[in-house]
Amino acid sequence: MRGTLTPVLVLVAAGAGALVAPLHGQNERASSQPAPAFEAASVKPNRSGEQRSGFATPANRFVATNVELHELIAWAYGEPGPPPELRPDFQMSGGPAWSTIDRFDVEATTGSDVPDGVERTQLKMRLLQTLLAERFKLSVHHETREGPIYSLVLANRGGRLGPQLRRSDVDCNAMMARGRANGAAPPPPPPPPAAGQVPACGIRILLGGLRIGSQSLAAMARLLSRATGRPVIDRTGLDGAFDLSLDFDPSGLPAFDRPPGAPPLPADISEKPSMFTALQEQAGLKLEAGRGPIDIVVIDAAEHPAEN
Repeated sequence: MRGTLTPVLVLVAAGAGALVAPLHGQNERASSQPAPAFEAASVKPNRSGEQRSGFATPANRFVATNVELHELIAWAYGEPGPPPELRPDFQMSGGPAWSTIDRFDVEATTGSDVPDGVERTQLKMRLLQTLLAERFKLSVHHETREGPIYSLVLANRGGRLGPQLRRSDVDCNAMMARGRANGAAPPPPPPPPAAGQVPACGIRILLGGLRIGSQSLAAMARLLSRATGRPVIDRTGLDGAFDLSLDFDPSGLPAFDRPPGAPPLPADISEKPSMFTALQEQAGLKLEAGRGPIDIVVIDAAEHPAEN
């Protein structure tokens, strides 16, 4: 399943994590100004048969390797973060059948003077939207549909947090800001944490848990959204960065579906509580089911790109 949460360590700078307005595609622009575009870009089909794929966005480059058009759209219309995230499947609709089958390699460069942090990610999203409109003849529009959502709220009276959720001692944003103010290169990422430990500035996804270091509750809500398969809105009212160590049985969660032929989960994981129970007991948080507006990107048209 696309968007599955796989065991991985993601090191990112923490931030407020506020939701931003959708980044609209070229076909939706009312202005006569030309859409911003990459300085140079290459799009090629990938027929390697490999299953591994991914994105890399260092400095003024954008690289997508062995990805589907569906994934490119999910990146272009995703969440800039921090951390940046692909738009989940439940917030996308339509598209030709080959958009989730055929794979491509994309390499592109921006100008040399690019912003940093979330602003850089937002810029590359807009540039990718233009590239998709030009090379894939992609046309999309946004629709707001009523659907099931979760609200992330405090579970305990008086706002008492659970034993495994605490305010972070590390201010990753301040560290990055000091480096930029001094004209220095961003500091190198901290070393990977020991097994089971919370990373200093990032997210570690385990088979039976989450380890989140110095992230906002809004960012945690977005991660829980991907895990549960429906939007999760942060309504805790708590600002700042937090560390979370959560252990649970992922059975039944859409993002933890096991692919055919995958080995079964270790037996001891089934002894853990569900993620919903773990949130209450370990973090002092609760997911309340409800209904609300959901922003959907509808794919109206797309064509195979010409090889270059």
